[in-house]
Amino acid sequence: MHSYRDRMKFTNRSDAGRQLASRLLVWHDANAVVLGLPRGGLPVAAEVAHVLHVPLDVVPVRKLGVPYQPELAFGAIGEGGVRVIEPETLKATGILKSEAAEVEMCEERALRARVHHLRGIRPAISLLGKTAIVVDDGIATGSTAKAACLSARRRGAARVVLAVPVAPVDWQENIGDAADECVCVSEEPHFFGVGQFYAEFGQVSDDEVDRLLLESRSAVQTALGL
Repeated sequence: MHSYRDRMKFTNRSDAGRQLASRLLVWHDANAVVLGLPRGGLPVAAEVAHVLHVPLDVVPVRKLGVPYQPELAFGAIGEGGVRVIEPETLKATGILKSEAAEVEMCEERALRARVHHLRGIRPAISLLGKTAIVVDDGIATGSTAKAACLSARRRGAARVVLAVPVAPVDWQENIGDAADECVCVSEEPHFFGVGQFYAEFGQVSDDEVDRLLLESRSAVQTALGL
């Protein structure tokens, strides 16, 4: 029998980012942009962008959580009017249309506020004709990752790659054709939550997200001699 510690794959999100980057070296110095999902995906994405030597940007999304079980998503929304709904989850949980609408309205307000703040820290990078490498710290239901991929495509990405450190074995079925390619370090048959595979999995603060985006912008300006 394997212990809990044996099941841990990553020391922390930075370690997960470095391991994930090793699976993405084909895009080193390529015409690509790494897009991190805030907040937990940003430390992972920052490591990937650093190793691949490509720009880092953010892809704001918000999970639509079941009212009485917020960690369970019935969908997600993203920048640019992207909306993903999981009808099977809605049916299984018995959420009323009015309840779902109230959750979505609340999350839309939160998304607008997040976009306003994040774009003030790091203006959006053009994705036209580029490969968008969408990165999160792991996938559970896949709703937010799917919304992020659709948002990247709406921003003009020529190709969308979804890359995560850990996910359930059937994760690609939930993503469908939202991504052109899916990359995962560890596909797990006994998956109960992303955090179970990290030794350190604390909350990522808004300040940490801001710092990573500012450091990325500074690095790009230095590389360009600005």
